[in-house]
Amino acid sequence: MNNFKERDFFHEGMRHYQDLFDGRRTAEAIEKNRKHYEFWDDEKNLIKNSKFFFISSSWNGYTDCNIKSGDPGFVKIIDKGTIEYPEYDGNSMYRTAGNIFKNPNVGLLFINFDGESRRIRINGIASIHHDQETIKNHFGAKFVIRVKCEIYPNCPRYIPNLDTKKPSIYVPRKGQGAPPAPEWKERDYIKNILPEGDPHKKEK
Repeated sequence: MNNFKERDFFHEGMRHYQDLFDGRRTAEAIEKNRKHYEFWDDEKNLIKNSKFFFISSSWNGYTDCNIKSGDPGFVKIIDKGTIEYPEYDGNSMYRTAGNIFKNPNVGLLFINFDGESRRIRINGIASIHHDQETIKNHFGAKFVIRVKCEIYPNCPRYIPNLDTKKPSIYVPRKGQGAPPAPEWKERDYIKNILPEGDPHKKEK
């Protein structure tokens, strides 16, 4: 599928586990309130300053995950909901580009390992560009990959801080009691519909 409007955000496998753990209401509230198609200001800042991101691609049942790296600014936001990045000289396998050539659907993850910044998850529709007008905007590029984005940020509660070497305080650990509640569980559209059994669900 090459259009976000052609597909549901949740398929039956996701629905199975949402229903198994009473998470359907929470999932739908997150979709309604957090899924978007134009970058928010904090997302623009994270992307413009990123030195890397992860990208997954697939074809014919074979899935590949890769990391793309460069100096801050190597990923460019070219309109409200589209980014592009350069493909530099590599190992000549072209796994990501090859998959995109056959299947434009990709998944991206932008993340800071600081234990604080929200990660940005993207369901993307990618295209490959060889024209000189596009390439000249990315020094050293062999070609450019452009991604139209469906965006949904996630809270950072399980992300470790690699600068301080401190682990996330939200990871469950033996002998430490229940982890604290993440900020998003206190939002008005979430706090009253948390799944049954959620340790942070407040009694009415």
